[in-house]
Amino acid sequence: MRLKEFLSVRGIDFVSVNVLEDPAGLAELQALGVRSVPVLSRGKDFVFGQSLPQIVAFLGLAEKAGPALSADELSRRLDKFMSAALALLPLMPAERLHIHVPGRPRSYRALAFHLFKVVDAFLDAEQGITLVQAMFREEPAPDAGHGALVDYGASIRGRFRAWRADGDTDPSRSLATYYGAQSLHELLERTTWHSGQHVRQWMMLLEREGVSFQRPLGDADFARLPMPANVWDG
Repeated sequence: MRLKEFLSVRGIDFVSVNVLEDPAGLAELQALGVRSVPVLSRGKDFVFGQSLPQIVAFLGLAEKAGPALSADELSRRLDKFMSAALALLPLMPAERLHIHVPGRPRSYRALAFHLFKVVDAFLDAEQGITLVQAMFREEPAPDAGHGALVDYGASIRGRFRAWRADGDTDPSRSLATYYGAQSLHELLERTTWHSGQHVRQWMMLLEREGVSFQRPLGDADFARLPMPANVWDG
């Protein structure tokens, strides 16, 4: 769930600032000493917008904020999302992979890569590497085709399955991220809905391009995940 959406559905008054378009907002962000967004600030205090439990604590809300699904169920959902993506990626016409998705400078090719990259970053964090935003900005080769994208995705799914089978899956483990320490359970939830949201987007892109396919995912697959209400921002 996006920070703005989280605040709006609870009737919390806030002022939204796009730091890329508002120099004053960027200056305010820099004055806080913050280098990434989204951020929720109140005076000189702030909290990053990636963690719902941190937001709830910052606002003093009397509500439960942890993951609604068990770590095992999150893992099953994430594996299903990746499997669906591997089946759907080759359906996109190759000559359309360079087209940008709605509303942002990201190509279809980059989106296909990114939906697996978020899982790759989670697995790096699980291995003790601090999760930083730069991990999510990595791009595929400019000419990467279906084969390269599917090979990359299959390798990440294989790595994820190996971790589930033989790795340390203790959900209470603390992992280091750019927005503070997170439990493995919390980061797994964020990774699951993040990747799942991009699979939702890929299905919409296929429909936009006039590609017929049988949808491998339905509402039940996204239930009880803090998904954004919209498939695309706005």
